[in-house]
Amino acid sequence: MIVIPDTFIERMNELHGKQGVAWSEALPGLLNDYTSRFEVTPEAPFPNLSYNYVLRAKLNDGKPVVLKSSFMKDELSREVSVLRAYEGRGAIHVLDADEELGMVLLEGANPGTPLSSIEDDERATDIFCNVFRRLHLPAPAGSLYPSMRQHFAAIERYRERFDDVNIVAPLPETWVENAEECLAYLITTTSESLLLHGDLHHDNILRQGEEQWVVIDPKGLIGDIHFDTIQYLLNYEDRGGDCEQVLRGRIAIMADRLGLDPRRIAMWGVARGVLEACWTIENGGTDWHRGIQITERFAKCLD
Repeated sequence: MIVIPDTFIERMNELHGKQGVAWSEALPGLLNDYTSRFEVTPEAPFPNLSYNYVLRAKLNDGKPVVLKSSFMKDELSREVSVLRAYEGRGAIHVLDADEELGMVLLEGANPGTPLSSIEDDERATDIFCNVFRRLHLPAPAGSLYPSMRQHFAAIERYRERFDDVNIVAPLPETWVENAEECLAYLITTTSESLLLHGDLHHDNILRQGEEQWVVIDPKGLIGDIHFDTIQYLLNYEDRGGDCEQVLRGRIAIMADRLGLDPRRIAMWGVARGVLEACWTIENGGTDWHRGIQITERFAKCLD
């Protein structure tokens, strides 16, 4: 019997209101129909469900699979599209997708241990580089993935919201200007637009077998390959030293192993920190300082 945790239903209510609750309550029936169709045996949902309902399951032959359901069907459809584009490049395999239902059946990573379990930061970053090197490919013609300009649109919205001289803009003006300048330069000078994962951090890279690692949960963006290092750099940022030391060390490894330009990585980080601060303000939060701290940390790597 498939049970939807109350905490997940409450989360859907927070995110999507009554429609989210109705979707959550209809999920057991939809999942039962779907698992019957593919002769999949449901097991337990993953802990800490947030935006999607993600269920462990097994095929008839005992192989582990993952069934993922999303209220945000367009986002799930984009994820499936990216995973299929990355087929053979180190992404988890899509077994089936029903985009109208908002469901996807994925190969289970076995043992599925995340890269975050490796506490030696240099070794973890080396594995990240090996995964990163295989992954990217030119942007498909006519694709509808968001561009970098679209991804960073919250900075423009911030400007529009606080362009009235009578409204005090909360963020330090110098950092917003720096982010805008970095962003304009980076977009203008991107020599090749690639299909990016968009959320490539430690917990979206899982062990598959003894030596292989696979990626999960792509967001799908089009743009500069350097940007796809940023989410990794924002996670476990004090592992093995202070934040600035760890950041410099990771960027140096990426520049050496991947042939990336360390200044471009740092500039994307400057813009990304301000973006985070703008997202915080948009969502009604007050702790925008964390985003500015990210910006300041990356800016030091430009010195």
